[in-house]
Amino acid sequence: MAQNFQRTLNRNITLLASPQELRAATTTNDAIIGVRCTNTSGVSVDITVYIKNTSTNYYIIKDAPIPTGGSLELIDGGSKVVLQTGDSVEAYASAATSVDIILSVVDSIST
Repeated sequence: MAQNFQRTLNRNITLLASPQELRAATTTNDAIIGVRCTNTSGVSVDITVYIKNTSTNYYIIKDAPIPTGGSLELIDGGSKVVLQTGDSVEAYASAATSVDIILSVVDSIST
């Protein structure tokens, strides 16, 4: 069975007061295969990315610093994070409009 690769592009991630949803699980078995966070501002910023399941947050990374002009790859080396129905991936940064995030996902993993 062929896999359905998808990406979401998220520009100018918001602050903690209003985390931004990057993606909601669309099926029972989606897999995150890449998360690239890039600092687009002129100062160092911290980024937090997590999976929200109902009212609980499970952190992929929390308050990770990204220097000016730098980027951070959160899932690499063949790692995967599985999303299930009801999960969403959310993020926030320490400064408004300072981080872009590219999320790569395999939708509907065959079992």
